[in-house]
Amino acid sequence: MLGCVLALLPSTWLFLAADDRLGTIGDVPRTDVAMVFGAGLRGERPSPYLAHRLDAAAELYRSGRIEVVLVTGDNSREDYDEPDTMRTYLTERGVPDRRIVSDYAGFDTWDSCVRAKKIFGVDEAVLISQGFHIRRAVALCEEAGVTSYGVPAQGDRRDGVWYYGAVRELFAASKAATEAVFEPNPRFLGREEPGVSRALATAR
Repeated sequence: MLGCVLALLPSTWLFLAADDRLGTIGDVPRTDVAMVFGAGLRGERPSPYLAHRLDAAAELYRSGRIEVVLVTGDNSREDYDEPDTMRTYLTERGVPDRRIVSDYAGFDTWDSCVRAKKIFGVDEAVLISQGFHIRRAVALCEEAGVTSYGVPAQGDRRDGVWYYGAVRELFAASKAATEAVFEPNPRFLGREEPGVSRALATAR
């Protein structure tokens, strides 16, 4: 029984850390930056999960609740480019290209959160992901120094992939707790980039 309790502690931490930080597109606080995490590609298009995240970001922009979208994902090889695919999808849905900033080294949630703070200078953001992932994203970005509000993407089918993602979060919670305690550097940090501040300047 003690083992079960200890195993569930990380998940409990994630639940409590993000409990008052979740909202909908209509009631999330107005914030300069929205952050969309990569979720895989289908050929040269976003996966259905990623498309739903981007749809939420586009709606937040059109409703005037955010000014800039930071797309963060994997571009570790030449033939796989999540950020540019995300950018194309958003521009097709009315988000101006100058209001989109790309992070090409968002290899996992912790890396994306730390890079948002240290590389792009983001202090506050609306985070967009699936419901089974959003609490971990909010908790980790808070630990990285980004005041965060989570918006779960809508429209997903509750299929085998969805349930796999939900179960996977039980194991990812332990990794997240370790990252929060030890605060490792991202796989790639690099130099500070002014992309977010420049994009915000076009909005004012």
